[in-house]
Amino acid sequence: MPSDSASRVECPERLRADMVAELRACGVLRSPEVAAAFAAVPREKFAPEAAVSAAYSIRDTVVTKRNAEGKATSSISAPWLQAGMLEAAQLRPGARVLEVGSGGYNAALIAELVGPEGVVISVDIDPFVTERATRFLAETGYLQVKVVLGDAEYAADDLGPFDVILVTIGAWDCPWGHLLAPGGRMIVPLRFGGLTRSFTFVRDGEHFAGLNPTVCGFIPIQGAGAHQENLAVLADRTVNLLVGAGLGLDVAALDRALDGDRTGHWTGVTVGYDDPFDTLHLWVAAQTETFGVIWADPERGSDRIAPAMRWFTPALITPDSFACLTMGPEHKDSTSGERRYELGAYGHGRQGDALARQLAAEVVSWDREWRAHPGSDFTLYPIDAAVAAPAIGRVFRKRHTQLVMTWT
Repeated sequence: MPSDSASRVECPERLRADMVAELRACGVLRSPEVAAAFAAVPREKFAPEAAVSAAYSIRDTVVTKRNAEGKATSSISAPWLQAGMLEAAQLRPGARVLEVGSGGYNAALIAELVGPEGVVISVDIDPFVTERATRFLAETGYLQVKVVLGDAEYAADDLGPFDVILVTIGAWDCPWGHLLAPGGRMIVPLRFGGLTRSFTFVRDGEHFAGLNPTVCGFIPIQGAGAHQENLAVLADRTVNLLVGAGLGLDVAALDRALDGDRTGHWTGVTVGYDDPFDTLHLWVAAQTETFGVIWADPERGSDRIAPAMRWFTPALITPDSFACLTMGPEHKDSTSGERRYELGAYGHGRQGDALARQLAAEVVSWDREWRAHPGSDFTLYPIDAAVAAPAIGRVFRKRHTQLVMTWT
């Protein structure tokens, strides 16, 4: 028999209240309506494969399905991310909402916010996911949610318009703009250049302004909207290189580069333990199509690379060489006593030294001119729109749209 203390720890109601309090404390939950939705929906009912305490961890995703290779193909997003996206959606009672990517829990939160007079349609391509979502929504009393099995690229074409479109998978493109009602909002985790940012898209004439880009990670979309990524898996599947554009990657040459000597270039630019520097990723991505990201296998790791971050560290990548951002050892600032880390770049392969020099130079440029800047502006245009290349920035062309990143 579990002890009284263990029972209290695993009590769903207590854990749910603690989750809401923690989300409020960290500033993610801002409105009483969204907080009430999180307090009402029993998250553990939609995540039976996880321990109750794990289901209510605000930072943890619950994986609900994996493919034959062990990669996650469906999950319930972490509460902090769901809360941020729902706050951005500004849902109101009576709203019509399309959710792209199902699972049930997020749809239940949406249903709480739009009320019985609202409409919630949740689309997913995987029958395992839609059956599960339908069952869990029925068991928890959210019968007004309509779960649709189909390819999100077109499954909702006859079901709009919608006041809010909320996408909960990693989308490489955004084909849903025509389904948005006047004054509506699209919350889309959009992939570009190896990065993912959750945007709030609002219509501005014939295009959409991309507001509040938030660092996030989602399982890639399947079906017609899927995009073949330029990925090299190296070192016995422990090191991953992903570049958003450019030529195909020579895996054998990159493996040899990883085994060879590396060169390092240091910048004199430092960051503190809690310093945000996600705009550095965007700055480097704006400068060159060789921009990509590198990460080690989260379970096995690798002693062959020293990336600055656990996930998606900035890198410059060519078919046979690469350089990645790294951090020096911790040191204390002589004035403040704060822990600081110097940023640098390690280069691997035939062009590794030149790439490391280039990456280090971009770090210095970002630190000197853009570090205190709020970041770049984003605009989403139809693919056939005439778009001038920004003076500082980059255009990411997709199938249906083109995302313009501008630094001003």
